[in-house]
Amino acid sequence: MAAETIFALASGAGVAGVAVVRVSGPRAREALERLCGDVPPARMAVLRTIADPRSGQKIDSGLILFFPGPASFTGEDVAELQVHGSRAVVRDLLRCLGDIPGLRAAQAGEFTERAFRNGRMDLLDVEALGDLLAAETLMQARFAHETQGRLRQAAQSWRGRVLELRALTEAYIDFADEDDIARSGGETADGTAQNLVDELKQTIASFERAEKVRRGFRVAILGAPNAGKSSLLNVLARRDVAIVSEQAGTTRDVIEVHLELDGYPVILFDTAGIRETEDAVEREGIRRARERAADSDLRLWLSSIDEPYVAAVADCIVVRTKRDLIDSHPLRPNMGLAISARTGDGIEELMSFLIGEAGKAMSLGKDVVVGHERQRGVLILACEALYRFLAAPEDALEIRSEELRQAEIALEALIGRIGFEDVLGEIFSRFCIGK
Repeated sequence: MAAETIFALASGAGVAGVAVVRVSGPRAREALERLCGDVPPARMAVLRTIADPRSGQKIDSGLILFFPGPASFTGEDVAELQVHGSRAVVRDLLRCLGDIPGLRAAQAGEFTERAFRNGRMDLLDVEALGDLLAAETLMQARFAHETQGRLRQAAQSWRGRVLELRALTEAYIDFADEDDIARSGGETADGTAQNLVDELKQTIASFERAEKVRRGFRVAILGAPNAGKSSLLNVLARRDVAIVSEQAGTTRDVIEVHLELDGYPVILFDTAGIRETEDAVEREGIRRARERAADSDLRLWLSSIDEPYVAAVADCIVVRTKRDLIDSHPLRPNMGLAISARTGDGIEELMSFLIGEAGKAMSLGKDVVVGHERQRGVLILACEALYRFLAAPEDALEIRSEELRQAEIALEALIGRIGFEDVLGEIFSRFCIGK
């Protein structure tokens, strides 16, 4: 059965200078002929009048392009129409495409899924593209661009070494009666397998750092009521996000703000003031504050400079607030960070500290990293198979060969050559329509 032809708005919704509509499938050429009267030369942008095929009424004038398959994003014939970004124009164009027999609106991620199924992308490409589309900071975009290439190269190397081990192990089956050959070969294979295990374990351990890049470095702002938590949040966010009041217990729930600090994705959580209270709603806010603190990468404990000195709070960095009161409450030596949300004193030092902590937590360097639970899971399967290979007796060559085959299957699944059907729905459901 021939694939259906799909279409979607590929650019952002709303009023814009230009809107891009894509069509992919066997009827993409026909769609252009019906709307524009002809099909331009491959990969050449031409200006055409776009009209309703039924009424002949002009929709717009715009650039059209045609990409014959398989040399296209999806591997199919692809048409692209670039029109003015008017809601009315886009709505009318999509309606006309839907009226053409054999065309239907695309589902989320369907263009990318076709590219994958037609061999234009592998699963690492797909996951990297999803990360790029979701990127909110420069570091997240670089992560999406760079990491999948390193992981693919490493996966190909790992798979090649496993194949060599399989070939050696299966060759030894033919020489099972030659003890010296089998023993020396087994020792060499064990050393190679152990090196593979060590590399895989190091890559698996990178998941936590990579996950912080993808989701952001989480910072919980904690402290007693009126310690200046909401004021600090507003200063760092550079807008009034939280209500600031002298009345204790104003913040009842966790307020979340996403920032980009020197390219790093940082998420700040303003929490309810922690104290003993009989108010049921405030108690719930305090419970949520403690829960968020436990889930954060860094915890700041704010304490007003006019309050008794706080030397340390477990698992927290103490930050003295209301630094503008320093004349009547002087700083002690080595007191650490001290800020004033009112005057801005100490804010730059605090931001530098946050950037430094985020950088340490997210440092990836040139390491091979895994940024998705699926990738981590298949590497764990490969590692477990190699552990079983090493644990098997040296003379159990058939068992050792089978464990190497299982490791190979796991590494194939990493790239997406096999065993991918059960994860496709979850992967592509996160994509936007038109991609």
